[in-house]
Amino acid sequence: MAYHSLEAALLDLEKHGMLLRIKEATDPNLEMAKIAEVATKAEMPALLFENVKGSPFRATANIFGTKERVHFLFRDTFQKAEAAIRMKADPLSFLKEPKLWPKLPAIGRSALPFRTTSVPLLKNEIDLSELPQIKLHEKDGGAFLTLPQVFTRDPSGKNIFHSNLGMYRVQISGNNYIQNKECGLHYQIERDIAKHHQLAIKEGMPLKVSIWLGGPPAHSIAAIMPLPPKISEIVFAGLFAGHSFRYANYNGWDISTESDFCILGEIASGLKPEGPFGDHIGYYSAKHDFPYLNVKKVFHKKNAIFPFTTVGRPPQEDSVIGELIGELIKPMIPKSIPGIFEVNAVDAAGVHPLLLALGSERYQPYLKDREPMELLKEANALLGFNQVSLSKYVFIAAKEDNANLSTHKIPEFFMHVLERADWKRDIHFQTETTIDTLDYSGKSLNHGSKAIIAAAGEKIRELGTSRENFGETLKLPKGFSNTEIVFPGTLVIQAEPMANIQELCKFLAAWENREKFPLITLADDSHFTARSIENWLWITFTRSDPAEDIYGTNESIFAKHWSCESPLIIDARSKERMQSPVEENPALEAKARDILSKAQQEAKK
Repeated sequence: MAYHSLEAALLDLEKHGMLLRIKEATDPNLEMAKIAEVATKAEMPALLFENVKGSPFRATANIFGTKERVHFLFRDTFQKAEAAIRMKADPLSFLKEPKLWPKLPAIGRSALPFRTTSVPLLKNEIDLSELPQIKLHEKDGGAFLTLPQVFTRDPSGKNIFHSNLGMYRVQISGNNYIQNKECGLHYQIERDIAKHHQLAIKEGMPLKVSIWLGGPPAHSIAAIMPLPPKISEIVFAGLFAGHSFRYANYNGWDISTESDFCILGEIASGLKPEGPFGDHIGYYSAKHDFPYLNVKKVFHKKNAIFPFTTVGRPPQEDSVIGELIGELIKPMIPKSIPGIFEVNAVDAAGVHPLLLALGSERYQPYLKDREPMELLKEANALLGFNQVSLSKYVFIAAKEDNANLSTHKIPEFFMHVLERADWKRDIHFQTETTIDTLDYSGKSLNHGSKAIIAAAGEKIRELGTSRENFGETLKLPKGFSNTEIVFPGTLVIQAEPMANIQELCKFLAAWENREKFPLITLADDSHFTARSIENWLWITFTRSDPAEDIYGTNESIFAKHWSCESPLIIDARSKERMQSPVEENPALEAKARDILSKAQQEAKK
């Protein structure tokens, strides 16, 4: 269905039993975000907050909270968008399937943006402080926009196709921003807005920025999409919405005429502190200097609805959005990187900290003892591809070794790799490189290291499957205790802050069962870490920097290649350089559940 507004989409959800109205007055300071988070994790309907304290506007959350709901919202456009991406990624294969050809005219009609002069949005002007001041976490630096569509044009571009539509967090209160006059703009590395800003600085002119909120749900997805080169997010927004993206120009700024709110500003010449903010990796990002906007105008449509989402340790609403995007871009990667069959940027590990990949190992097929060679080329290509380049750990395996292997069957994938990985050969580091802005495991902001672990060939070991495989023989050195199994081949050991890892390595070098457990995580709390695969993924890969925190028995360096013998040890204890995890608030969660329960009872009347 082609929605021309956010409200039209919400009413359609309500018609089909997928919307819950919250009529009780709710507080944007922590309370509304917790209500939304609880609803998302319980796979409840989308929420419409009808009475937001301190704001005249309604608010909505959990629109994309379930896979069923996102496919419902885009039921009429998903296949067209998928076909368009596939056609761009691999035109020849598209032409080989005549059943897809009828989609071409529809793709063309809806893909072209349409400029209009009718902009009712401009009739209503407000201050930033009148928006719902959504604060998600206790230590957040202020209120943030969490579903903004941030639009910029290439300063030298003459049309809307030379533009970028992205989703970057926007701090609208707190710190030392001048109330209603300034707002933070936290854009990360590897984004086109950075290129636009750089060009504007070079030309000695301020970069005009438009921030849109609401409008057709497809516009929010378009702002997040990692699209192929030369496919405009504006084109995709029209394609996924089922009708042309409608826009107008106001004094040099672009306005999405179907949006609910529009903030217009210019990037200031200096920087100001932004944050802290409890982010999607599950930790607070600290206060740092970032660009900010001088806000010129804030407009809204009549009866506007303010959209927001929750952010924190996965899974959250963005986990579902990530799955949707993964389905859409599935055809891109095999054509962009020959030899790659499948990738999974693991949501439970915070997305960028861990990438699992399934590739090909076709070099020297005549050799009996195959080793990773082509896989290394493919892994390095992944680290140069789009947002995948921010990956910190890359585990890559050869599809030829197991036709049923999948990166989405995570324990099985790790077990396959651990059965084959030779730690003397198959781990490769990139030091002094860039990592995700939100990842504080490195030595400073954006600075850290990466590791590629590649596996190909026959099994070289059998993995331990139970406590009987280590039992009483594993009497650990001082400072280490409480050994737990996560899945076959992988242990978690609790380590005190001052525990000596080199002493542990010496001890494990003489352990008779060390080959059965080729991977060990050191954690502050081994029981919590081993309680679920999600806990292990989150702790292991968000709390470690490969070059700083990987150890092994009998370590050595030859020709500048680091190697070790089993087990490989990842130190995933909390460290001073890291930020604190987003806190739990049981009392607030209980209140949120109570408000949701009342709303459900009211809906049944």
